[in-house]
Formats: sequence, C-alpha cells, structure tokens
Amino acid sequence: MEVAPEAKPPVCRIMNYGKYRYEQNKKTREAKKKQTIIQVKEIKLRPKTENHDFQFKARHAERFLKEGNKTKVTMMFRGREMVHLDRGRVQLDRFADTLKEVAVVEQQPRLEGRNMVMILTPKH
Repeated sequence: MEVAPEAKPPVCRIMNYGKYRYEQNKKTREAKKKQTIIQVKEIKLRPKTENHDFQFKARHAERFLKEGNKTKVTMMFRGREMVHLDRGRVQLDRFADTLKEVAVVEQQPRLEGRNMVMILTPKH
C-alpha cells in the first residue's frame, strides 16, 4: 500500500489488506454510532382548531423538539377557509409563541397550495 505517493521515490508499505479493511469498517461503525439523526416531525392544524386541541398538539410538538427533532407545523385549509388565510397565520404565530422557550422558527409561515407551513427547530 502507498503511504506517501508524492515523495521521491514513493513510500510503500506491505500490509494485510483484509485486516486493513476490517479496521476501516470498524472506524466507520463507531462514527455512525456517535452521529444523531434529526427527523422532521409534522403537526397538522386547521384554522378552526379549538384551544384544548391546540394545547394538546403544542405539547406533542414540545416533546418532539426536546427529543432534538425539527417540527413542521402545517395549517390545512379547505374550501372557503382559503379566504381567511390571516386566521391561519395568527394560529401559527400563536403556536410559535407558545413554544418560544424550546424552539426557534427556522422557516416563517408560507403558503404552499392549500397548506401554510412553518418549520421549528429546537433551541440548543
């Protein structure tokens, strides 16, 4: 195996290739164990969501954020609700305000078709 290919003359070493591959795989497995995978969890709301249901969903979002996951809050509009987009934005702002101790708004509410989406990330 080449150790220093740029040197004059190149430096090489004789080694057991099977053992070398085993050591490399062992290092990658150790690195995988230490990494954390961040998932995006989703909470769905409607403009007419009542206070108790709102608080219930906020507690779920808080749990997701404390686990270290991002949370996507989706406000779904149907039919004539599309006329009242401001109500949905108020709900999403209220949701972000409720979770301001544990979350930061990564993406402000924006309309995607019939859904308004906001993404929250955990505070560190």
